[in-house]
Amino acid sequence: MTIFIKKEYFYASRKTKNKIIQATAGKEGNIKLLLFDLDGTLLGSDKTISQRTLITLQECRKKGILIGVSTSRGEQNALSFIDELKPDVLIASGGALVKYRGEYIYKAAFSAEETRQMIAAARNVCGADCEITIDTIDAHYWNYKIDPKEQDQSWGDSIYTDFRDFGESSLKMCVEIFDDAQAKELQELLKECDCIRFSDGYWYKFTRKAVTKEHAIMEVCAVSGIEPAEITAFGDDYADIGMLELCGKGIAMGNAIDAVKQKADLVIGSNDEDGIAIYLAASILET
Repeated sequence: MTIFIKKEYFYASRKTKNKIIQATAGKEGNIKLLLFDLDGTLLGSDKTISQRTLITLQECRKKGILIGVSTSRGEQNALSFIDELKPDVLIASGGALVKYRGEYIYKAAFSAEETRQMIAAARNVCGADCEITIDTIDAHYWNYKIDPKEQDQSWGDSIYTDFRDFGESSLKMCVEIFDDAQAKELQELLKECDCIRFSDGYWYKFTRKAVTKEHAIMEVCAVSGIEPAEITAFGDDYADIGMLELCGKGIAMGNAIDAVKQKADLVIGSNDEDGIAIYLAASILET
């Protein structure tokens, strides 16, 4: 059953806030890993992790709790946001790449030829000028008509290419598709891929079949000895639903889409209201 913490909560006194969270969340004594989506969850709208949240996570780590990030961004792009956090677990490219304590433990890549075939299929269905991004292990490539770094500096060192002679293996392809029929057709052509649409536009993510955030979590569990029940996960978008359902506690941000809130065990404050820090302070640090 989902428990909603109303916005009025954020204007309550510290004592009242703690009572609300402790009553709804219970004690987190068995939690060994806190796992966070990036955009819309750990990152605020300004694409930074607030100092309050960083300090709170550092205090959780002192209690022996591991800190993890699970994002659809590629590893190199994600690292630009989490350098100070230094997560113990990193799930990148929607689950296609997994690191545990700095070591790669899982990679699910398309070969260079498979990648070329996927790009060709996208252009055949959606048009030769459709916008595409590709994650490799080392970089993020794009062919946008407008340089995304001019609009959003969070894309860092992303590399422009027209993809005509692209010859690298890849972890993930994203395609902007405005027509639902075209999206369905491309999914039919790429049957060996897992596909999820992002809620904040018309972008569709393609990874290898069964490559998802929840599958990546199981890879982490196999190496670390942590059980899914000992993980608390936080998210806001479609790609996070499986992760929230798998883990012992799945928490939706206040800014999450309704589909995520409906599946979550708990809905906390938004990514711009220090919802994570407030929740963790009351449920872990002050219990």
